[in-house]
Amino acid sequence: MPRDHAKSYTTAVRELLAGEAPADRLEDLVAYVRRGGPGAGEYEHRGESGQRGECGPRGDEGQAGQYEQLERARDLELSLYAQLGRRHRLEKGLSTLVDIARDLAAPYDLASLLKVVTRRTRTLLGTDMSFIAFPEEDEGVVRVRACEGHTSTLTVGLRLPDDAGLVGDVLAGSAPAWTPDYLTDGSIRRSRALDEVVRAEGLHAVSAVPLSYGGRTFAVLYAADRKVRHFTTDEISLMTSLGHLAAAAVENARVLDRSTALVRRLSHTADRTESALREQRELGAFQDRLTDLVLDGTDLHAVAVELARRLGGTVRVCATDGTVLTDTADRTPAAGPCRADPPAGADDGPRAATTGDLAAVAAAMRAHGAARPLPTDDDTWVAPILAGDEVLGSLFLRPGRPLTGLDERLLRLATRCVAVLLLSRGGRSAADDRGRVRDQLFDDLLTHSEHPPRRLETTALRLGIDMGQPHVVVLARPQEGDRRRVVVWAASYARRKGGLKSVHDGEAALLLPGADAAAAARAVHDELSPLLGTAVTVGAAGPVTGTGSVLRGHREAQRCLDAMSALGAQGSAASLRELGFLGLLLADDHDVDGFIDATIGPVTDTDRRSSTDLARTLETYFDTGGSPTHAARRLHVHPNTVARRLKRVSELLGAEWQNPERAFEVRTALRLARIRHVLRARRGAPHRERVPGQDA
Repeated sequence: MPRDHAKSYTTAVRELLAGEAPADRLEDLVAYVRRGGPGAGEYEHRGESGQRGECGPRGDEGQAGQYEQLERARDLELSLYAQLGRRHRLEKGLSTLVDIARDLAAPYDLASLLKVVTRRTRTLLGTDMSFIAFPEEDEGVVRVRACEGHTSTLTVGLRLPDDAGLVGDVLAGSAPAWTPDYLTDGSIRRSRALDEVVRAEGLHAVSAVPLSYGGRTFAVLYAADRKVRHFTTDEISLMTSLGHLAAAAVENARVLDRSTALVRRLSHTADRTESALREQRELGAFQDRLTDLVLDGTDLHAVAVELARRLGGTVRVCATDGTVLTDTADRTPAAGPCRADPPAGADDGPRAATTGDLAAVAAAMRAHGAARPLPTDDDTWVAPILAGDEVLGSLFLRPGRPLTGLDERLLRLATRCVAVLLLSRGGRSAADDRGRVRDQLFDDLLTHSEHPPRRLETTALRLGIDMGQPHVVVLARPQEGDRRRVVVWAASYARRKGGLKSVHDGEAALLLPGADAAAAARAVHDELSPLLGTAVTVGAAGPVTGTGSVLRGHREAQRCLDAMSALGAQGSAASLRELGFLGLLLADDHDVDGFIDATIGPVTDTDRRSSTDLARTLETYFDTGGSPTHAARRLHVHPNTVARRLKRVSELLGAEWQNPERAFEVRTALRLARIRHVLRARRGAPHRERVPGQDA
């Protein structure tokens, strides 16, 4: 081949390269020359037409040397072509990296940023999937926080061991790691969980780079392909650079998140501070208003009106016993939780709570027990009026709107102002003074008062209490309970029943009109136990008449209460008389006649009216060991006669008279009746009743 032809072919190679022709065109040119092509121009013509020439003669050795030069030129030009292509791809990757850097510079929250990083990683390397995993502190695992391109189990939140796969190498060395085919690479430490994920996703090539900031690796960025792929050093370099950009962006996002949270907390704190200052100003203004009212010599009604105006509702102030002291709905006492007719014989004045309004009593008890305002089921608020541990009354508020925390504080402030007025002489009402007088009267009756009985009786009559009529003394001892709650209930109950109350050490003492101590004890027990929600032991004694007998009745009720506790009867109610022979022993006057009448009175009365012999038959029955046959033999009657008489006894005393405890009382009463008959006969005292064993 002539030298000028060789030069022309070399020029043709360069022209093909300059025109960015495919590499196979260079191979075609060399093959064309070896076949003996006439010239580069002809090749160009043939090349453009796509036709290939016929193989020509090989030529001499000089021509062979020219062919070798042409091939070396081709190889050099192809190498240059490859370098240009690599540089072009690198420039394209760097350009993409610059775009990613701009994208990551935007203010993202952390979750959004991680999604951007995984999406951009796939775009930069052209991989099928990308994800980011963060190590969990002190747990030995990494958790996937963001993923792009997954199809099955590799989802956000997946936890994987931090010492398997490429994770351990990247975290330990803070350097990139990659493999062309993960499952066949024997140098990788295996993890069953990670291998299952790789199989499920169909992954082969995997690369990982660290996300580091300040010399600490805090996450790992992955790129993976579903085909075998050898990552080039340029690709690993680009991914590493992306990791550096992503690490800085993640740190900025964390700072932004912390700053946002801090700003939110500071804003919330500022709002709360402003709200607290505003509430404090309102409280101060309201307190100044109440103070001015008190200093101007106002009464309870003005304070109640001010509170009602501030909260847009109605206010009622009640004494401890439920007496209405003032009501903003009506200057005079009006219908409501604290109104009712007074007991018979009471003097004119404000009215108190009814027995049918136990809900108001229960609400007041709860508020005093909690020592703070509490709402009721009907949207009424009840606030305790207290002076230390002293119960002064209750304030009932029906607001025109739901109460806020500030409203509750205003309500508490108003109750303290009411307490000041009630403790001052000018703030006391006639009803409040009557309550104090009633309490003082009961205390005088329970002590050796210096006041003469006539004066005590006069005071009682002025309060609507006739001590010439029978009364009972009832003591209630809660197993658990707040003293303030007991005071509220006892005051209300005594007022409703027209009696007196006293509370000491959480034990309520009541002086109630009536002659049935047992019924009074049960009534107190049945009302107080549910209200307190605890066991209440109630003991009663009486009836008592006159001011001088109240102390004796109180002592007997106290003994009854102590005896019930000793007998393990806590949580029940009984009177001294109901304790039978034990009550007889505990009574101050040892009322033998009352015990006999209560135990076997129906039997002795029947013997007296009908001239029967039931009492003697009953005593003989006990003396013969409970044998009707032996009793009939001793009485000289037929056994059927004894049986009929015992049946009549059961009708009079009840079938339980043969129970051991009841039988003991019946037998004791029979013996006492015989002893009483003997003693009275010796004194020559007249007697009408027949006694057991007396001849007809």
